[in-house]
Amino acid sequence: MQADIERLFDHPPAQYAPADFQLFEDFRAALDAGRIRAAQPDAASPTGWRVNPWVKKGILLGFRMGSIVDMSVGALTFRDKSTYPLKHFGAQKPVRIVPGGSSVRSGAYLARGVTCMPPMYINVGAYIDEGTMIDSHALVGSCAQVGANCHISAASQIGGVLEPINASPVIVEDEVLIGGNCGVYEGTVVKRRAVLGTGTILNRSTPVYDIVCKTVHRATDDCPLVIPEEAVVIAGSRAITSGIGKEWGLSVYTPIIVKYRDARTDTKIQLEDLLR
Repeated sequence: MQADIERLFDHPPAQYAPADFQLFEDFRAALDAGRIRAAQPDAASPTGWRVNPWVKKGILLGFRMGSIVDMSVGALTFRDKSTYPLKHFGAQKPVRIVPGGSSVRSGAYLARGVTCMPPMYINVGAYIDEGTMIDSHALVGSCAQVGANCHISAASQIGGVLEPINASPVIVEDEVLIGGNCGVYEGTVVKRRAVLGTGTILNRSTPVYDIVCKTVHRATDDCPLVIPEEAVVIAGSRAITSGIGKEWGLSVYTPIIVKYRDARTDTKIQLEDLLR
């Protein structure tokens, strides 16, 4: 499948044949089933993850091949690409989607025991592992990878990275708690059992100050921002030390690692299991 997808993406025909559409349907079905994914664990990588650019090519290929069609349901009007039809969850799918306006796009994978609280949105190419909760008004962007037993709290944004093809999507590993109104963007990797306090924003431009280990975590040209395992990150600030900013007493936003998880942290967050 990889070779066929790359051939069709790199050398588009004047007109797509029925076999091309069948290829894409098989590709989308593999995404839906979690058999292929935009990124996967790789111990040899500095971040622990490897991007699969051909999967991103396949997702983009679907947009290129599709035409805009009516996808309305009753009084609700929708128009989208024909190659990404409505995603249906039958009774056999062990996923809990609470009524109230949530949406999961075709080509996204939800594993057993995932809970979706309304309204939330999961975009194409996303991978949500077992037992994770996506809370109200949360967004999981295209190709984002979210591990098992995570909690993506209300109004949090897990950014999508579909282009450029070789760029790493946002990665949230197992047992991560992301507090309300957080934002994780631009390929940031949040390692296992980390905790983001309410309102924490992580991206390539903002360094993270670790006051426990007395170090600073930054993205580089070759590597995205990586939050260490079990780090507890909160939204903080640091003073501007030169120029007019210093004269005016201004500060800039800075995420801060204030501790690493301990028994007290675990006690505070364990109550979420009652909601599953």
